[in-house]
Amino acid sequence: MDSRAQPRLAVLASGGGSNLQALIDAHARGDLPALVALVIANRAAAGALERARRHGIPAAFVGRKQHADPDARILELLREHRVDVVVLAGWLALVGPQLLAAYPERVLNIHPGPLPRFGGKGMYGQHVHAAVIAAGVAATGPTVHLVDERYDEGPILAHVEVPVHPADTPESLAQRVLREEHDLLWRVIRDHFCANSSGG
Repeated sequence: MDSRAQPRLAVLASGGGSNLQALIDAHARGDLPALVALVIANRAAAGALERARRHGIPAAFVGRKQHADPDARILELLREHRVDVVVLAGWLALVGPQLLAAYPERVLNIHPGPLPRFGGKGMYGQHVHAAVIAAGVAATGPTVHLVDERYDEGPILAHVEVPVHPADTPESLAQRVLREEHDLLWRVIRDHFCANSSGG
């Protein structure tokens, strides 16, 4: 596929960027006809920035202390790099209304648990897995959803079930869920944002 017809992705991350790596790898394999064109992190030490640089992808740190209006700076970067779709992959901040208005139904997030039950402010990473185990549910799994003004409340695009084992800890459960995240995210982007990419 002509790369000019491929959607250009921006990945926003706060941590190590393993989901970012999964997208880069899926594109390199030819499975994902969408290019990671920009990586933005809100932590200077985020591993996602180093991953981006290793692959020659433009990377930027946008912190709340360093920028008077971080959301405006993010939007400026998205436009500068001609981004079509914004992917939140471990982004631990609420997306501002101006970005949502600029990218209607083109901002998506991957969450490590079933929504809406295990979502909301403060529900990320190990907090989600601990809550799942404490609830005694039989299954969990990652959810990809469109982003709106509230944490984890946008329309759900896909969910994959991961069984919860009796001996699971938040750490063991996190490992199995993360493997599914890596496979789910690129598939959702391909299915929802790439099919009609050449049609604008």
